Amino acid sequence: MAKHGKRYNEAVALVDREKQYTPTEGVALAKKTAKAKFDETVELHLRTGADPKNSDQNVRGVATLPHGVGKPVRVAVFAQGEAATNANAAGAEFVGADDLIKKVEDGFTDFDVSIATPDMMGKVGKLGRVLGRKGLMPNPRTGTVVQPQDLARAVEQAKKGRVEFKLDRTSIIHVPVGKVSFEEQKLVENLTSLMDTIVRARPSGIKGQFIRSAYLTTTMGPGIPLDVASVTELTQE
Repeated sequence: MAKHGKRYNEAVALVDREKQYTPTEGVALAKKTAKAKFDETVELHLRTGADPKNSDQNVRGVATLPHGVGKPVRVAVFAQGEAATNANAAGAEFVGADDLIKKVEDGFTDFDVSIATPDMMGKVGKLGRVLGRKGLMPNPRTGTVVQPQDLARAVEQAKKGRVEFKLDRTSIIHVPVGKVSFEEQKLVENLTSLMDTIVRARPSGIKGQFIRSAYLTTTMGPGIPLDVASVTELTQE
């Protein structure tokens, strides 16, 4: 069994393993257990009752965190004409059509989100080998293939703090909530927005309890068990 360092053991001692914390208590404790010398990411881990082998139980979507994820988001947009103009005006870092496609084919992936208009997908599709393995491929299901008139809003949302969540092969969802340096209230608000989106994304094929367990962690910290009922009741007003 791997041995943990002094900092980790001190953090573990702060967590009552017999208790399930409310979201507010969990966030406050996560900040206390962050012992690393860098600004750790606060993460949410949800064990679900979904079966990833069944297509009608696939959990996947995008949530916009009101206070972002704690880092600048660089956006690439595959568009042309007026759509490209709108993307530039909305603040996208990289905008182009054939020129941007060629650049990506040559290995350029220095961005965090890519968005495309439907008319560009015939050409962008060939970038799957480059973008797919990095999780950067535009996809209608994640709101990154949008009509030209919706492009500015999509770019603005991406730059605010757009996070993608999806079920892994062990039925767990892992997703960032923010940084330890965030104020507690901002982390709670991010968590609320995220949970509201995830609960609404529950597929009809899932029977029984959707969220089985919930934990908050930081990058180098221990898991903090959350009260499932309290977490699933988080909704945006």
